[in-house]
Amino acid sequence: MIVLASRWLDGRITQRVAGSDIFQGLNERMHEHGGLSCFFLGSTEETLAKIRVRVAGTYSPPYRTAFSEAETAAMLAAIAAAKPDVLWVGMTAPKQEKWLHQHRDQLAVPFAAAVGAVFDVYAGNVQRSPPFFLRHGLEWLPRLLQEPRRLWRRNLVSTPLFLTWVAREKWRRLGDRD
Repeated sequence: MIVLASRWLDGRITQRVAGSDIFQGLNERMHEHGGLSCFFLGSTEETLAKIRVRVAGTYSPPYRTAFSEAETAAMLAAIAAAKPDVLWVGMTAPKQEKWLHQHRDQLAVPFAAAVGAVFDVYAGNVQRSPPFFLRHGLEWLPRLLQEPRRLWRRNLVSTPLFLTWVAREKWRRLGDRD
């Protein structure tokens, strides 16, 4: 959807780069250079235990729509104490992006990224979509079919809403040209 939005709005994003690709590429580079560590925020304790990279720390927050001030403070304290080089946030969208944006000034981490279900993919709990779906921007479709109760709202409500906002922005920009 981001690539499509970029095209409609004459942006510079021309191809999709998934969180899985960023995660894998950066972790490979960190391994090559040695000594760099990650912090994993999100998922379950069982999934986090399966991840095998140089881990500075992990934190499995409770599954809920919003976190209390105490829960957020505990997450920030755990990240600060670990002093990671990279912070991976694997919660649901858009909660993970909102959390990172809200707390970006409180994070003394050189690089942080929201990566969704990447922890589960990396740990082997979930299969990534087949290459055909990746190439055609449909990575979401097999996941929706596998977990419709969990993902229907994101794909059938949030995506059309996002595309509506993009179309409105395009329309506004066309009106500004007159």
